[in-house]
Amino acid sequence: MNVLVPGGAGFIGSAFARLLVRERPKWNVIIFDKLTYAGNRANLQPVEGKHAFILGDIADAPAVRMALHEHAVTAIVNFAAESHVDRSILSGAEFIDTDVLGTYVLLTEARAARVGRYVQVSTDEVYGSISEGTATEESPVRPNNPYSASKAGGDLQVRAAFQTYRFPAMVTRGSNTYGPYQYPEKIIPLFVTNLLEGKKVPLYGDGRNRRDWLYVEDHARGILTVLERGTPGEIYNLGSAEEYENVMLTRLILAELGKGEECIEHVPDRPGHDRRYALDSSKAYGLDWRPTVSLPQGLTQTVAWYKANRAWWEPLKSGEYLEYYRRQYHERRSPEMAKHHSASEGRVSKGLSNSRAPHKGREERGRTEP
Repeated sequence: MNVLVPGGAGFIGSAFARLLVRERPKWNVIIFDKLTYAGNRANLQPVEGKHAFILGDIADAPAVRMALHEHAVTAIVNFAAESHVDRSILSGAEFIDTDVLGTYVLLTEARAARVGRYVQVSTDEVYGSISEGTATEESPVRPNNPYSASKAGGDLQVRAAFQTYRFPAMVTRGSNTYGPYQYPEKIIPLFVTNLLEGKKVPLYGDGRNRRDWLYVEDHARGILTVLERGTPGEIYNLGSAEEYENVMLTRLILAELGKGEECIEHVPDRPGHDRRYALDSSKAYGLDWRPTVSLPQGLTQTVAWYKANRAWWEPLKSGEYLEYYRRQYHERRSPEMAKHHSASEGRVSKGLSNSRAPHKGREERGRTEP
């Protein structure tokens, strides 16, 4: 099989590419990535020389067409997306360009090239906030922020391609994903790297928002399962059924690094912050997929990875990232909060040497939000 992986230099996409190289060695893997701020070829270093790489934008029809024909692509797994909710609130135009228009272009060119299998990697956020129970694949789509609205638009393009043309496409909707190689704007790598730098962690609102957390290798394996065994035209939820409030998640991270709750800085909540996501993944279970890594296990591995790979993440937390961080968190503080923060920052830095040594741990144009 010749598999095109748009967004394959991002977080979940690169995990999927590494999985294919490791477990489907006879397949040809072609990464197609625009390398936006969250795309990083270093994510593919473990499989260097075992994949083809094309620098390109899925909204560029001639570039997509050339990739499909030159590599005789037989399957596409599309991870390409602008993915961070906070950034979509600041400006949503790029999200429409990639997540909606880019998906349309990719589907159109894939149909023309008679690609045999297509998987659109989406998100549980398209269901909106779930007050009770869990979202099934039949639940209404009710996105509440520009990111999830753009992803829902892409999902509907996939539905239309199947219903109108019988194009063999499927959608996966994954829960919040974490693990190695995640760009440090998302809650888990942001909090881990801040603590490793002796900084506080900015926790939105009361911290009671609940999320279902899925380890990245479990997510990648779920997507591969759908690619190989899924039914065209269907949607598959991929979740862990492990719900944690953000404040409890934060405490687990603090415990991994031997830190106390004085490292938490509550900041005003963001607009439209969904209170709870929860998925019913029984349909994917029917394909013989199950998540295997619990959140405590995955956090141990993730924290250890970020501790051991400072050379990967430290350069990312500079330039544009720092400007974004300032706008997103520093400017949200009240004057009293800002004064207290600058006074306490030094105390947190001094406490860094007391951290106990724990264990192991972009979408690409990729996903997972605080």
